[in-house]
Amino acid sequence: MNNVTRRDVLKGASTLAAVAAVTSAPSIAAAAAAKQHFQSPGFYRMALGNLEITALLDGTLPLPLPQMYRDVAAEDAARLLRGAHRDIPTDTSVNAFVVNDGKGLVLIDAGTGHYLGNEVGLLVSNLGASGYKPSQIDHIILTHVHTDHSGGLVQDGKRVFENAILHVPEREMEFWLKTPKDARPKGLSQQLFQEAVECLRPYLQQGRIISFGDNAEVLPGFRSILRTGHTPGHSSIAVESGGRKLVFWGDITHGDIVQFKQPDVTIEFDVDRPSAVRSRRQAFAEAVAEGYFVAGAHIAFPGIGNVLAQDDQFDWMPVNYSDGEGGVVK
Repeated sequence: MNNVTRRDVLKGASTLAAVAAVTSAPSIAAAAAAKQHFQSPGFYRMALGNLEITALLDGTLPLPLPQMYRDVAAEDAARLLRGAHRDIPTDTSVNAFVVNDGKGLVLIDAGTGHYLGNEVGLLVSNLGASGYKPSQIDHIILTHVHTDHSGGLVQDGKRVFENAILHVPEREMEFWLKTPKDARPKGLSQQLFQEAVECLRPYLQQGRIISFGDNAEVLPGFRSILRTGHTPGHSSIAVESGGRKLVFWGDITHGDIVQFKQPDVTIEFDVDRPSAVRSRRQAFAEAVAEGYFVAGAHIAFPGIGNVLAQDDQFDWMPVNYSDGEGGVVK
């Protein structure tokens, strides 16, 4: 015992402590929490003067955008996307918006419904999460009739928004419902015409559709801006309150990278590509000159922000996140 030193005692105590720690520590595997494969509800709320704006996420679609864009080489489009740290396929938002003016609820576009798979079609659930019910929607304004904007109007052939009046650009009604088959643009999917009938018919049958003309007042405080090209009657919708303005763009762009950097790039869904380019350039120029907010249907959720100019290119500046109390704009 006389040969045991203080160092031996400390060394022994250290070894015993290490063994105790190992034997008593819980298993790392047992302690790890399971991964959770869901997000918070897809809605975002802001104020525009006295208006309450609620962005609703219908979902995101992983799209092979370089192959879908036109008037640009696929490798050049891919380079722009990767330069902005976007994956390919690129998750692309499908957004809709609710405006509460204190008198009623106006829905701008209606999402995809059941038409484009399980990754989208979430508008009704996110509307509920935001505090509203489909039965509370008083009016719906479509920027155009493509199925990712009108598919959510119906479920099993019935109206989802049972109390709403549907407002559709007159040019859209004429094109999608009345164009004879032999007069339809070549290369345009005939399925889109059938889906347009399916989505609009339940509202037509009940006399709940009102068409509106070019650059018309759709409802008090809601003005349309004809931005033709993507479709014949494609229209943006402008609202103003408290000296500030917000324009619901519809499909002026698909994404917030390539068509901002190269405004002459089109996409395979455009019915009239040269006209779509003119509309995009007009929309960009006006948004920069007037400095108003823009809400895009296919810009990363919530899709609300400003357009910045840089020579012949443009940039997207998303709105700053707000808790919604009092809003981000007064």
